[in-house]
Amino acid sequence: MRSVHGTNELYDSVARAGADLVIRRYSSSFGMASRLLREPVRGHVRNVYALVRIADEIVDNPDADLGSTERSAMLDALLADVRQSLVTGYSANLIVHAFALTARACDIGDDLIDPFFASMARDLDPAPHTLESIDRYVYGSAEVVGLMCLRVFLATETDRSARYDELAPGARRLGAAFQNINFLRDLAQDTDTLDRGYFPGVDPDNFTDADRDRILNDIDADLAAAQNAIDHLPPSSRRAVQAAHDTFAELGVRLRATPAEQIRRKRVRVPGHVKLRIAGNAVRQDLR
Repeated sequence: MRSVHGTNELYDSVARAGADLVIRRYSSSFGMASRLLREPVRGHVRNVYALVRIADEIVDNPDADLGSTERSAMLDALLADVRQSLVTGYSANLIVHAFALTARACDIGDDLIDPFFASMARDLDPAPHTLESIDRYVYGSAEVVGLMCLRVFLATETDRSARYDELAPGARRLGAAFQNINFLRDLAQDTDTLDRGYFPGVDPDNFTDADRDRILNDIDADLAAAQNAIDHLPPSSRRAVQAAHDTFAELGVRLRATPAEQIRRKRVRVPGHVKLRIAGNAVRQDLR
């Protein structure tokens, strides 16, 4: 039956609303920071996050009745749908449709999408990570997401290609820092529920303060390197990225103050009122 609207405006808006719901329900930290983005950047970033979250859910859902074969088929189907949507601009999956709107508008292509899905597929491989494989995994699972967001941030810049090349290293290091902090605070769940290890050479059952500090030292170096890139982002995105950066830096401080044996057993968090204070500081800093 032909739509009385005659355009895809209604469908597009419903797809965007679906992406907004995903970010609000799945991530309080990222959702709070995203509210500091200006439109249309905010909507585009939410569209990216929603697709990432859905793919992650396929491989991380702890339902024991959903085996790796079924998960792999679901992931392959999702990737095929994303690729088709980049060509047609349309998907029957509302989250994929929202992502396609952003990808086509902001020049997000296979060079970033394929490594992401490769890392998601790697989570279905029970083989332990090596130093080489974890570098590839972090690039695909986190660094390219930072690069997708960077393409969104720079989409309307006249010199966006040169600016992208300049800021891409910082975006990658910020993504890596976020990922490794999540690996550290999710050590218990990754080990006990998902049977995964993301720190080659580290024994989770004999996790020490020295292990914790070595990991956090690398994270702190990535956060410091990323700060220079944040300072050069457009005003439409700078304060939001700063708030996200500072929230994860605060999480790093709290993890460093937590004994290793506790990190192995529980998930360290940043309280909501602290996140609000950090967001407010990012806004005030950006207004100076």
